[in-house]
Amino acid sequence: MNKAMPAKQRGLSFSGFIFGAVILVLVITTGLKLIPAYMEDAKIGSIFDTIANDPEMQKASLRDIRMSFTKRASIDGINAVNAEDIEITSDGGRLVLNASYAVKIPLAGNISLYLDFSPASAK
Repeated sequence: MNKAMPAKQRGLSFSGFIFGAVILVLVITTGLKLIPAYMEDAKIGSIFDTIANDPEMQKASLRDIRMSFTKRASIDGINAVNAEDIEITSDGGRLVLNASYAVKIPLAGNISLYLDFSPASAK
């Protein structure tokens, strides 16, 4: 009589499943809290590109450029950067806008993420 040895069971234990689920939930929660900050940075960069590529803005005054940003930012609901925070320069006759700002994102309790952004029209 030839008895075959039973194969070892493979799989995920309950404690391994719970540990994996907790890690997955933490990663997803953190990602969902970061998305708005990165979307706002993309919107600011898009506004900078739009203003820098607008032919009417090439010869506009600093006040007019800042006013244009303020109007566009209010439409998109941007609060991270004010018009006064924008550095406006000219590079070879081309308008260049950039700004630096930081966003603090609370995660849980006294744990927060601090993100630095530097959107610019010329990349």
